[in-house]
Amino acid sequence: MILLLGSFVVLMAIGFPVALALGGSSMLFVFIDERIPLLAVLHRTADGVNSFPLMCVPFFIMAGLLMNTAGITERIYSFAVALVGWMKGGLGQVNVVGSVIFAGMSGTAVADAAGLGTIEIKAMKDHGYDPEFAVGITAASSILGPLLPPSLPMVLYGLTANASIGQLFVAGIFPGLLLAAMLMCMVGYFAHVRGYHRDAVFNLGELGRQTVRAFLPLMTPVILIGGMRIGIFTPTEAAIVACVYALFLGFFVYRSLTFKALCKVSIETVEITAVVLLIVAGSEIFGWLITTTKIADQIADMVLAITERPWMILLLVNIFLLLVGLAMEPVPCILILTPIMLPLMEKIGVDPIHFGVIMVFNLMIGLLTPPVGIIVFILGRIAGISFERATRAVLPFMVPLLITLGLVTYWPEMVMYLPKLWYR
Repeated sequence: MILLLGSFVVLMAIGFPVALALGGSSMLFVFIDERIPLLAVLHRTADGVNSFPLMCVPFFIMAGLLMNTAGITERIYSFAVALVGWMKGGLGQVNVVGSVIFAGMSGTAVADAAGLGTIEIKAMKDHGYDPEFAVGITAASSILGPLLPPSLPMVLYGLTANASIGQLFVAGIFPGLLLAAMLMCMVGYFAHVRGYHRDAVFNLGELGRQTVRAFLPLMTPVILIGGMRIGIFTPTEAAIVACVYALFLGFFVYRSLTFKALCKVSIETVEITAVVLLIVAGSEIFGWLITTTKIADQIADMVLAITERPWMILLLVNIFLLLVGLAMEPVPCILILTPIMLPLMEKIGVDPIHFGVIMVFNLMIGLLTPPVGIIVFILGRIAGISFERATRAVLPFMVPLLITLGLVTYWPEMVMYLPKLWYR
Protein backbone atom coordinates (compact mmCIF):
# COMPACT_ATOMS: atom_id res chain seq x y z
CA MET A 1 0.00 0.00 0.00
CA ILE A 2 2.75 2.44 0.97
CA LEU A 3 4.74 1.75 -2.20
CA LEU A 4 1.82 2.22 -4.62
CA LEU A 5 0.17 5.24 -3.00
CA GLY A 6 3.45 6.78 -1.84
CA SER A 7 5.09 6.66 -5.27
CA PHE A 8 1.98 8.21 -6.83
CA VAL A 9 2.05 11.11 -4.35
CA VAL A 10 5.79 11.64 -4.93
CA LEU A 11 5.40 11.68 -8.73
CA MET A 12 2.54 14.18 -8.47
CA ALA A 13 4.55 16.33 -6.06
CA ILE A 14 7.52 16.61 -8.45
CA GLY A 15 5.27 17.72 -11.30
CA PHE A 16 4.42 14.60 -13.30
CA PRO A 17 1.15 14.76 -15.27
CA VAL A 18 -1.64 12.78 -13.62
CA ALA A 19 -1.71 10.06 -16.32
CA LEU A 20 2.06 9.48 -16.07
CA ALA A 21 1.97 9.54 -12.26
CA LEU A 22 -0.75 6.87 -12.27
CA GLY A 23 1.03 4.71 -14.84
CA GLY A 24 4.48 5.24 -13.35
CA SER A 25 3.51 4.35 -9.79
CA SER A 26 1.62 1.28 -11.04
CA MET A 27 4.56 0.03 -13.12
CA LEU A 28 6.99 0.59 -10.25
CA PHE A 29 4.76 -1.49 -7.99
CA VAL A 30 4.49 -4.29 -10.58
CA PHE A 31 8.27 -4.45 -11.15
CA ILE A 32 8.96 -4.68 -7.42
CA ASP A 33 6.06 -7.00 -6.54
CA GLU A 34 6.61 -9.98 -8.87
CA ARG A 35 3.21 -11.51 -8.06
CA ILE A 36 1.55 -9.33 -10.71
CA PRO A 37 2.37 -10.44 -14.30
CA LEU A 38 3.31 -7.64 -16.68
CA LEU A 39 1.01 -9.03 -19.38
CA ALA A 40 -1.97 -8.57 -17.04
CA VAL A 41 -1.02 -4.91 -16.64
CA LEU A 42 -1.05 -4.37 -20.39
CA HIS A 43 -4.44 -6.07 -20.72
CA ARG A 44 -5.97 -4.00 -17.91
CA THR A 45 -4.64 -0.76 -19.37
CA ALA A 46 -6.13 -1.58 -22.77
CA ASP A 47 -9.42 -2.63 -21.19
CA GLY A 48 -9.62 0.74 -19.48
CA VAL A 49 -10.28 2.55 -22.74
CA ASN A 50 -12.03 -0.33 -24.54
CA SER A 51 -15.43 0.51 -23.09
CA PHE A 52 -18.73 1.17 -24.85
CA PRO A 53 -20.01 3.64 -22.19
CA LEU A 54 -16.74 5.57 -22.51
CA MET A 55 -17.69 6.44 -26.09
CA CYS A 56 -20.12 9.06 -24.76
CA VAL A 57 -17.26 11.21 -23.40
CA PRO A 58 -16.12 12.77 -26.71
CA PHE A 59 -19.72 13.22 -27.90
CA PHE A 60 -20.84 15.06 -24.76
CA ILE A 61 -17.71 17.22 -24.95
CA MET A 62 -18.37 18.00 -28.60
CA ALA A 63 -22.07 18.74 -27.98
CA GLY A 64 -21.19 21.37 -25.36
CA LEU A 65 -18.59 22.98 -27.61
CA LEU A 66 -21.03 23.05 -30.54
CA MET A 67 -23.72 24.71 -28.41
CA ASN A 68 -21.28 27.49 -27.52
CA THR A 69 -19.89 27.88 -31.04
CA ALA A 70 -23.30 27.95 -32.73
CA GLY A 71 -24.50 30.86 -30.58
CA ILE A 72 -27.20 28.80 -28.88
CA THR A 73 -26.14 30.16 -25.47
CA GLU A 74 -27.37 33.65 -26.45
CA ARG A 75 -30.88 32.28 -27.12
CA ILE A 76 -30.91 30.54 -23.76
CA TYR A 77 -29.80 33.73 -22.01
CA SER A 78 -32.49 35.85 -23.72
CA PHE A 79 -35.15 33.32 -22.73
CA ALA A 80 -33.96 33.36 -19.11
CA VAL A 81 -34.11 37.20 -19.06
CA ALA A 82 -37.72 37.12 -20.25
CA LEU A 83 -38.56 34.40 -17.72
CA VAL A 84 -37.01 35.72 -14.47
CA GLY A 85 -35.36 39.07 -15.33
CA TRP A 86 -38.30 40.88 -13.64
CA MET A 87 -37.37 39.45 -10.23
CA LYS A 88 -35.30 41.36 -7.65
CA GLY A 89 -31.67 41.08 -8.69
CA GLY A 90 -32.95 40.06 -12.11
CA LEU A 91 -29.73 39.26 -13.94
CA GLY A 92 -28.46 37.26 -10.97
CA GLN A 93 -31.61 35.14 -11.17
CA VAL A 94 -31.13 34.88 -14.94
CA ASN A 95 -27.63 33.59 -14.26
CA VAL A 96 -28.94 30.66 -12.22
CA VAL A 97 -31.84 29.77 -14.53
CA GLY A 98 -29.56 29.98 -17.58
CA SER A 99 -27.15 27.53 -15.97
CA VAL A 100 -30.00 25.11 -15.20
CA ILE A 101 -31.02 25.12 -18.86
CA PHE A 102 -27.48 24.93 -20.24
CA ALA A 103 -26.71 22.04 -17.87
CA GLY A 104 -29.04 19.91 -19.96
CA MET A 105 -26.77 20.42 -22.96
CA SER A 106 -23.13 20.55 -21.88
CA GLY A 107 -22.75 18.49 -18.69
CA THR A 108 -19.57 20.28 -17.60
CA ALA A 109 -19.01 23.23 -15.27
CA VAL A 110 -16.20 24.73 -17.35
CA ALA A 111 -18.35 24.81 -20.51
CA ASP A 112 -21.12 26.55 -18.57
CA ALA A 113 -18.73 29.14 -17.14
CA ALA A 114 -16.95 29.82 -20.41
CA GLY A 115 -20.10 29.82 -22.56
CA LEU A 116 -22.80 31.58 -20.56
CA GLY A 117 -20.32 33.37 -18.29
CA THR A 118 -19.07 35.63 -21.09
CA ILE A 119 -22.61 36.87 -21.79
CA GLU A 120 -23.80 37.01 -18.19
CA ILE A 121 -20.88 38.88 -16.63
CA LYS A 122 -20.83 41.55 -19.35
CA ALA A 123 -24.59 42.11 -19.02
CA MET A 124 -24.42 42.30 -15.23
CA LYS A 125 -21.57 44.81 -15.30
CA ASP A 126 -23.43 46.92 -17.87
CA HIS A 127 -26.47 46.98 -15.56
CA GLY A 128 -24.47 48.23 -12.58
CA TYR A 129 -23.79 45.00 -10.70
CA ASP A 130 -20.49 44.67 -8.86
CA PRO A 131 -17.99 42.58 -10.88
CA GLU A 132 -17.35 40.46 -7.78
CA PHE A 133 -21.04 39.63 -7.40
CA ALA A 134 -21.28 38.76 -11.08
CA VAL A 135 -18.27 36.43 -10.83
CA GLY A 136 -19.49 34.85 -7.59
CA ILE A 137 -22.97 33.89 -8.78
CA THR A 138 -21.71 32.81 -12.22
CA ALA A 139 -19.10 30.53 -10.63
CA ALA A 140 -21.54 29.03 -8.12
CA SER A 141 -24.24 28.40 -10.72
CA SER A 142 -21.78 26.72 -13.10
CA ILE A 143 -21.65 23.75 -10.68
CA LEU A 144 -25.20 22.93 -11.77
CA GLY A 145 -23.82 21.58 -15.07
CA PRO A 146 -22.25 18.39 -13.63
CA LEU A 147 -25.17 17.76 -11.25
CA LEU A 148 -27.99 17.88 -13.79
CA PRO A 149 -28.11 15.36 -16.66
CA PRO A 150 -26.25 14.78 -18.88
CA SER A 151 -23.16 14.98 -16.68
CA LEU A 152 -19.66 14.08 -17.84
CA PRO A 153 -18.28 13.55 -14.28
CA MET A 154 -21.21 11.21 -13.55
CA VAL A 155 -20.30 9.20 -16.65
CA LEU A 156 -16.70 8.78 -15.47
CA TYR A 157 -17.81 7.85 -11.97
CA GLY A 158 -20.27 5.32 -13.36
CA LEU A 159 -17.54 3.71 -15.46
CA THR A 160 -15.15 3.50 -12.50
CA ALA A 161 -17.74 2.31 -9.97
CA ASN A 162 -19.53 0.00 -12.43
CA ALA A 163 -22.75 1.87 -11.61
CA SER A 164 -25.72 2.69 -13.84
CA ILE A 165 -25.04 5.93 -15.70
CA GLY A 166 -28.77 6.41 -16.27
CA GLN A 167 -29.46 6.21 -12.53
CA LEU A 168 -26.60 8.61 -11.81
CA PHE A 169 -28.05 11.10 -14.30
CA VAL A 170 -31.48 11.20 -12.67
CA ALA A 171 -30.01 11.07 -9.14
CA GLY A 172 -28.55 14.52 -9.69
CA ILE A 173 -31.84 16.18 -10.72
CA PHE A 174 -33.27 16.97 -7.27
CA PRO A 175 -29.88 18.04 -5.79
CA GLY A 176 -29.30 20.29 -8.82
CA LEU A 177 -32.74 21.91 -8.57
CA LEU A 178 -32.33 22.32 -4.81
CA LEU A 179 -28.99 24.07 -5.32
CA ALA A 180 -30.57 26.33 -7.98
CA ALA A 181 -33.32 27.32 -5.52
CA MET A 182 -30.73 28.03 -2.79
CA LEU A 183 -28.69 30.20 -5.15
CA MET A 184 -31.79 32.15 -6.24
CA CYS A 185 -32.57 32.82 -2.57
CA MET A 186 -28.98 34.01 -2.12
CA VAL A 187 -29.38 36.38 -5.08
CA GLY A 188 -32.59 37.72 -3.56
CA TYR A 189 -30.77 38.38 -0.28
CA PHE A 190 -27.94 40.26 -2.00
CA ALA A 191 -30.46 42.22 -4.08
CA HIS A 192 -32.23 43.34 -0.89
CA VAL A 193 -29.01 44.26 0.95
CA ARG A 194 -27.27 46.01 -1.96
CA GLY A 195 -30.31 47.54 -3.59
CA TYR A 196 -30.19 45.64 -6.88
CA HIS A 197 -33.36 46.26 -8.85
CA ARG A 198 -35.32 44.40 -11.48
CA ASP A 199 -33.65 44.34 -14.89
CA ALA A 200 -36.70 43.65 -17.04
CA VAL A 201 -40.43 44.14 -17.01
CA PHE A 202 -42.47 40.98 -17.18
CA ASN A 203 -44.10 40.83 -20.59
CA LEU A 204 -46.04 37.75 -21.56
CA GLY A 205 -45.66 38.51 -25.26
CA GLU A 206 -41.87 38.88 -24.95
CA LEU A 207 -41.70 35.64 -22.97
CA GLY A 208 -43.64 33.92 -25.73
CA ARG A 209 -41.32 35.28 -28.43
CA GLN A 210 -38.18 34.22 -26.55
CA THR A 211 -39.70 30.80 -25.83
CA VAL A 212 -40.31 30.26 -29.55
CA ARG A 213 -36.82 31.53 -30.35
CA ALA A 214 -35.18 29.20 -27.82
CA PHE A 215 -37.65 26.31 -28.14
CA LEU A 216 -35.38 23.91 -30.02
CA PRO A 217 -32.39 24.35 -27.67
CA LEU A 218 -34.75 24.00 -24.70
CA MET A 219 -35.85 20.66 -26.09
CA THR A 220 -32.32 19.22 -25.76
CA PRO A 221 -32.64 18.00 -22.13
CA VAL A 222 -36.21 16.87 -22.82
CA ILE A 223 -35.05 14.73 -25.75
CA LEU A 224 -32.08 13.28 -23.86
CA ILE A 225 -33.80 12.54 -20.54
CA GLY A 226 -37.06 11.47 -22.19
CA GLY A 227 -35.26 9.19 -24.64
CA MET A 228 -33.35 7.47 -21.85
CA ARG A 229 -36.45 7.28 -19.65
CA ILE A 230 -38.61 5.45 -22.21
CA GLY A 231 -35.74 3.31 -23.48
CA ILE A 232 -35.24 4.72 -26.97
CA PHE A 233 -31.50 5.01 -26.41
CA THR A 234 -28.87 4.37 -23.75
CA PRO A 235 -26.85 7.15 -22.03
CA THR A 236 -24.00 6.43 -24.45
CA GLU A 237 -26.31 6.77 -27.43
CA ALA A 238 -27.81 9.90 -25.84
CA ALA A 239 -24.41 11.58 -26.18
CA ILE A 240 -24.43 10.88 -29.92
CA VAL A 241 -28.00 12.21 -30.16
CA ALA A 242 -26.95 15.41 -28.35
CA CYS A 243 -24.06 15.89 -30.76
CA VAL A 244 -26.18 15.26 -33.87
CA TYR A 245 -28.91 17.58 -32.56
CA ALA A 246 -26.36 20.37 -31.95
CA LEU A 247 -25.03 19.93 -35.50
CA PHE A 248 -28.58 20.02 -36.87
CA LEU A 249 -29.37 23.28 -35.03
CA GLY A 250 -26.07 24.91 -35.94
CA PHE A 251 -25.97 23.98 -39.64
CA PHE A 252 -29.58 23.73 -40.79
CA VAL A 253 -31.84 25.63 -38.39
CA TYR A 254 -29.83 28.69 -37.28
CA ARG A 255 -27.11 28.48 -39.95
CA SER A 256 -24.63 29.88 -37.43
CA LEU A 257 -22.14 27.03 -37.67
CA THR A 258 -19.50 26.97 -40.39
CA PHE A 259 -17.29 24.15 -41.62
CA LYS A 260 -14.24 26.01 -40.28
CA ALA A 261 -15.85 26.28 -36.84
CA LEU A 262 -16.74 22.58 -36.94
CA CYS A 263 -13.11 21.69 -37.67
CA LYS A 264 -11.97 23.82 -34.72
CA VAL A 265 -14.53 22.18 -32.42
CA SER A 266 -13.48 18.71 -33.65
CA ILE A 267 -9.80 19.38 -32.94
CA GLU A 268 -10.59 20.74 -29.47
CA THR A 269 -12.78 17.69 -28.78
CA VAL A 270 -9.97 15.33 -29.78
CA GLU A 271 -7.49 17.19 -27.55
CA ILE A 272 -9.74 17.10 -24.49
CA THR A 273 -10.77 13.47 -25.10
CA ALA A 274 -7.15 12.36 -25.51
CA VAL A 275 -6.25 13.80 -22.11
CA VAL A 276 -9.26 12.12 -20.48
CA LEU A 277 -8.49 8.74 -22.09
CA LEU A 278 -4.85 8.86 -20.98
CA ILE A 279 -6.01 9.43 -17.41
CA VAL A 280 -8.61 6.67 -17.74
CA ALA A 281 -5.97 4.22 -19.02
CA GLY A 282 -3.62 5.06 -16.15
CA SER A 283 -6.37 4.94 -13.54
CA GLU A 284 -7.60 1.55 -14.76
CA ILE A 285 -4.39 -0.26 -13.85
CA PHE A 286 -3.99 1.85 -10.69
CA GLY A 287 -7.52 1.01 -9.54
CA TRP A 288 -7.08 -2.66 -10.46
CA LEU A 289 -3.93 -2.90 -8.35
CA ILE A 290 -5.73 -1.25 -5.43
CA THR A 291 -8.51 -3.81 -5.71
CA THR A 292 -6.22 -6.82 -6.30
CA THR A 293 -3.91 -6.03 -3.39
CA LYS A 294 -6.86 -5.29 -1.04
CA ILE A 295 -5.59 -1.76 -0.39
CA ALA A 296 -9.14 -0.38 -0.49
CA ASP A 297 -10.25 -2.90 2.14
CA GLN A 298 -7.27 -2.00 4.33
CA ILE A 299 -8.16 1.70 4.14
CA ALA A 300 -11.80 0.92 4.92
CA ASP A 301 -10.76 -1.13 7.98
CA MET A 302 -8.48 1.71 9.16
CA VAL A 303 -11.32 4.22 8.96
CA LEU A 304 -13.78 1.85 10.67
CA ALA A 305 -11.24 1.37 13.45
CA ILE A 306 -11.49 5.10 14.17
CA THR A 307 -15.28 5.25 14.10
CA GLU A 308 -18.13 3.05 12.93
CA ARG A 309 -20.75 5.79 12.92
CA PRO A 310 -21.91 6.33 9.31
CA TRP A 311 -22.62 10.05 9.79
CA MET A 312 -19.12 10.65 11.13
CA ILE A 313 -17.51 8.66 8.30
CA LEU A 314 -19.53 10.64 5.73
CA LEU A 315 -18.37 13.88 7.37
CA LEU A 316 -14.73 12.77 7.18
CA VAL A 317 -15.18 11.69 3.55
CA ASN A 318 -16.69 15.07 2.65
CA ILE A 319 -13.84 16.95 4.32
CA PHE A 320 -11.29 14.74 2.58
CA LEU A 321 -12.89 15.21 -0.86
CA LEU A 322 -13.11 18.97 -0.37
CA LEU A 323 -9.42 19.09 0.53
CA VAL A 324 -8.44 16.89 -2.42
CA GLY A 325 -10.52 19.12 -4.70
CA LEU A 326 -8.32 22.06 -3.68
CA ALA A 327 -5.29 20.49 -5.34
CA MET A 328 -6.58 18.26 -8.17
CA GLU A 329 -9.13 18.51 -10.96
CA PRO A 330 -12.32 16.41 -10.73
CA VAL A 331 -11.62 13.89 -13.53
CA PRO A 332 -8.44 12.36 -12.07
CA CYS A 333 -9.91 12.57 -8.56
CA ILE A 334 -12.96 10.55 -9.58
CA LEU A 335 -10.91 7.93 -11.40
CA ILE A 336 -8.35 7.57 -8.61
CA LEU A 337 -10.48 7.82 -5.48
CA THR A 338 -13.59 5.86 -6.50
CA PRO A 339 -12.00 2.37 -6.23
CA ILE A 340 -10.40 3.40 -2.93
CA MET A 341 -13.47 4.88 -1.24
CA LEU A 342 -16.32 2.81 -2.65
CA PRO A 343 -15.63 -0.31 -0.49
CA LEU A 344 -15.80 1.90 2.61
CA MET A 345 -19.13 3.37 1.49
CA GLU A 346 -20.55 -0.08 0.82
CA LYS A 347 -19.51 -1.26 4.31
CA ILE A 348 -21.49 1.55 5.97
CA GLY A 349 -24.50 1.01 3.70
CA VAL A 350 -24.18 4.00 1.34
CA ASP A 351 -25.55 3.26 -2.12
CA PRO A 352 -22.96 3.72 -4.94
CA ILE A 353 -25.40 6.01 -6.78
CA HIS A 354 -25.79 8.21 -3.70
CA PHE A 355 -22.03 8.31 -3.17
CA GLY A 356 -21.50 9.27 -6.80
CA VAL A 357 -23.57 12.44 -6.33
CA ILE A 358 -21.71 13.22 -3.08
CA MET A 359 -18.32 12.79 -4.76
CA VAL A 360 -19.14 14.83 -7.86
CA PHE A 361 -20.67 17.64 -5.77
CA ASN A 362 -17.58 17.84 -3.52
CA LEU A 363 -15.13 17.88 -6.41
CA MET A 364 -17.12 20.52 -8.31
CA ILE A 365 -16.79 22.82 -5.31
CA GLY A 366 -13.04 22.30 -5.68
CA LEU A 367 -13.22 24.01 -9.06
CA LEU A 368 -14.08 27.23 -7.22
CA THR A 369 -11.19 27.14 -4.76
CA PRO A 370 -7.46 27.84 -5.14
CA PRO A 371 -4.92 26.68 -6.11
CA VAL A 372 -6.76 24.88 -8.97
CA GLY A 373 -9.89 27.03 -9.18
CA ILE A 374 -10.05 26.89 -12.97
CA ILE A 375 -13.59 28.33 -13.11
CA VAL A 376 -12.65 31.26 -10.88
CA PHE A 377 -9.61 31.91 -13.06
CA ILE A 378 -11.71 31.91 -16.26
CA LEU A 379 -14.42 34.16 -14.84
CA GLY A 380 -11.88 36.53 -13.29
CA ARG A 381 -10.33 37.00 -16.71
CA ILE A 382 -13.76 37.61 -18.27
CA ALA A 383 -14.69 40.17 -15.59
CA GLY A 384 -11.27 41.86 -15.66
CA ILE A 385 -10.51 41.30 -11.97
CA SER A 386 -7.62 39.51 -10.28
CA PHE A 387 -7.73 35.86 -9.27
CA GLU A 388 -7.59 36.92 -5.61
CA ARG A 389 -10.62 39.23 -5.96
CA ALA A 390 -12.51 36.55 -7.87
CA THR A 391 -11.75 33.99 -5.15
CA ARG A 392 -13.04 36.32 -2.43
CA ALA A 393 -16.16 36.94 -4.52
CA VAL A 394 -16.99 33.24 -4.49
CA LEU A 395 -16.70 32.83 -0.70
CA PRO A 396 -20.26 34.05 0.25
CA PHE A 397 -21.74 31.58 -2.24
CA MET A 398 -20.00 28.71 -0.47
CA VAL A 399 -22.79 28.94 2.14
CA PRO A 400 -25.61 27.63 -0.11
CA LEU A 401 -23.19 25.18 -1.74
CA LEU A 402 -22.15 23.61 1.58
CA ILE A 403 -25.72 23.60 2.93
CA THR A 404 -26.90 21.76 -0.17
CA LEU A 405 -23.95 19.36 0.06
CA GLY A 406 -24.95 18.57 3.64
CA LEU A 407 -28.53 17.86 2.58
CA VAL A 408 -27.33 15.65 -0.29
CA THR A 409 -25.07 13.72 2.10
CA TYR A 410 -27.50 13.15 4.96
CA TRP A 411 -30.80 13.02 3.05
CA PRO A 412 -30.27 10.03 0.74
CA GLU A 413 -33.99 9.73 -0.01
CA MET A 414 -33.86 12.97 -1.99
CA VAL A 415 -31.01 11.65 -4.14
CA MET A 416 -32.35 8.12 -4.58
CA TYR A 417 -36.05 8.89 -5.14
CA LEU A 418 -35.91 9.28 -8.93
CA PRO A 419 -33.46 6.40 -9.59
CA LYS A 420 -35.71 4.04 -7.62
CA LEU A 421 -38.85 5.40 -9.31
CA TRP A 422 -37.54 5.32 -12.88
CA TYR A 423 -35.43 2.17 -12.75
CA ARG A 424 -37.42 -0.10 -10.46
